[in-house]
Amino acid sequence: MKLVSYGPFPSPEPDHAVEFREIRDLGIHGIRVYGTPSDKLLDAAAEVGLIVFVGFDWPWRRVFLGGGDQAIYEQAKIELRKELADWGMHPAVAACFVANEVMPDMANWLSPVRVREALEGLIEIVKAEAQHLLAAYASYPSSEYLEPANADFTAVNVYLEDEEEFRSYLKRLHHLAGDRPVLISEFGVDSLSMGVEAQKEMLGWSMRVSQGEGMAGWTYFSWSDRWLIGGEADEMWGFGLKDRYGLLKPAASELGKDWVPDFPMPMISVIICVYNGDDRIGAAVESLEALRYPSYELIVVDDGSKDSTREVVRSYPFAKLVEAQHGGLSAARNLGARVAKGEILSYTDDDCQVDQDYLFWLAKSYAENGWDACGGPNIPPKAHYEDEAVVASSPGAPSHVMLTDVEAEHIPGCHLSVTKKAFEALGGFRVQYRVAGDDVDFCWRLRAAGFVIGFHGASFVWHRRRTRLVNYFRQQRGYGRAEALLMKDHPEKFQKGSGARWEGCVYTGAAASAMGDSIIYHGPVGLAGYQVFWNPMMPMRMLDRDFRYPFVELKLWIARCLQPIVRKWSRFYYGYQTVKGLSCEKHEETECKVMKAELRELVLPVLINEYRARVLDVLKEHGWQESGSYDAWDLYREGMYAMLVSELIGHDAWRVRVRFLAPLSEFQKLERELIEFAGH
Repeated sequence: MKLVSYGPFPSPEPDHAVEFREIRDLGIHGIRVYGTPSDKLLDAAAEVGLIVFVGFDWPWRRVFLGGGDQAIYEQAKIELRKELADWGMHPAVAACFVANEVMPDMANWLSPVRVREALEGLIEIVKAEAQHLLAAYASYPSSEYLEPANADFTAVNVYLEDEEEFRSYLKRLHHLAGDRPVLISEFGVDSLSMGVEAQKEMLGWSMRVSQGEGMAGWTYFSWSDRWLIGGEADEMWGFGLKDRYGLLKPAASELGKDWVPDFPMPMISVIICVYNGDDRIGAAVESLEALRYPSYELIVVDDGSKDSTREVVRSYPFAKLVEAQHGGLSAARNLGARVAKGEILSYTDDDCQVDQDYLFWLAKSYAENGWDACGGPNIPPKAHYEDEAVVASSPGAPSHVMLTDVEAEHIPGCHLSVTKKAFEALGGFRVQYRVAGDDVDFCWRLRAAGFVIGFHGASFVWHRRRTRLVNYFRQQRGYGRAEALLMKDHPEKFQKGSGARWEGCVYTGAAASAMGDSIIYHGPVGLAGYQVFWNPMMPMRMLDRDFRYPFVELKLWIARCLQPIVRKWSRFYYGYQTVKGLSCEKHEETECKVMKAELRELVLPVLINEYRARVLDVLKEHGWQESGSYDAWDLYREGMYAMLVSELIGHDAWRVRVRFLAPLSEFQKLERELIEFAGH
């Protein structure tokens, strides 16, 4: 999907009908607008078939939470409901952005968790007032950690002028988004400073890289150089596809030059192993009949089923049925590999339905990176029942573990592929893993043998987990039993009293965002352009909105409490002798020194032009030093700390607030110094 930002414009506004026909004819599918769209604009978009992404405009560049400032956020909620009543039901409107680029100093001042929760509150209003609309927050790399958990898609404004850096960041976005699609909500090039030919070149590769990395959409900023900011026409920038005289620039010609795949697509053998799965194998096989991939075969290994599984598989002529006596999952997977003709073996499960392009993206990842094995996300489909919704949001799901944005430590067996060469060199799956744990053992052995496991975020399968809680707990008991076996084979990967120890980050499918214990790289005085973050524990998927009732939420609470107990008990029960020999990790106790200080804030006057940097310089002149790049505080001096936030009050009217953790006597000195500075 291709979008272009549209407006706001200085007077006179363009003829929307004329502009939209031109936008459509360039192959653009929709527009992104900032602020309330007029009926005239929406009608014109609907007439030519353009969709509209509307940005809700409210003062998120001011302190909007806590004390008297809370009124700003409360008023925003009221205004959002009014706006949705005006344009939310218009057929041209597809989505609502509840904010755009909350600045990192603002997020740090209010706390990233509180800001994220505020954004989630606005998204809930969109879903309550206009349920059919998609809702999201337009983020950017400087505060990527604010991603709302309840957004329908992940939207990020990315301005990178280097093609490989841009490509690399898009791979990261797949992980930040979790289960959901990613939209590049802004990318632009200033033709005044860089030239029209550079704008053309960079627009072209940014669009094609976005397509080639599996983004759901890409947005160019902007349609025209005629741009209104703060109530005044901007003459400083030239990001538009059109110049100020309404003429198209050379960059517009790139919009029709889509990415063309040019990588090899080898024969891939898809292997499903099934045991008594007549109620689900049909859907799995049907999803594989519709693949958009030129060369693949489907092998279904029936592991001695006693139901009608074999008859179901035989009803699909394109599927090759291999019948075996019941020997367990690993033995069935090895049998499937022996009869496979493909260069790559792709394993999925009988309770999965694959995406039409999942083999396409796997092949691309193999071709570009030379992986020995590769996987992708497994995503729960829309829940049909209460218990199914609870299980989808409960811990213990098959998860990928990432060492980097592209290299994996583990990929689940429901979406695991491997080159036949690596599979044979490793000797396949170990047959003692009859129900679970086979994929973990396989991946650990792969890496130990020097093979490399990759990951592609666009290659995914739909994985319908257990539909009843009792079956979910049985599954977790089985996982615990498998872990007991893994402890015996890989004791170095475990420690007493806990599960496996991973080198990488375990992704749960939920969107990644700041939590209370997140570690955020703020950079010097909070000004890093790319503020990456790390969570010790990733969040769980949110409960499906259609099942958010007290009784269902109680079920989810019980499941989240009992799951680690069931799994730990099973692991101990089946691996008692192994557990006794594991080591315990010891933590040294550290002494915490308490400083006698008070938390106080100082609000400086409103001035023309942004002046946070000048306040920082004044404090540095008085002996303050920059805090560490991972510290939430900007400055420190002799046990005292300072944090600054810049507020946009009006057009080019700025105010700085300073928060000190310092003794009262020191605060009074600081107050005098800064008031004197502001007076000058």
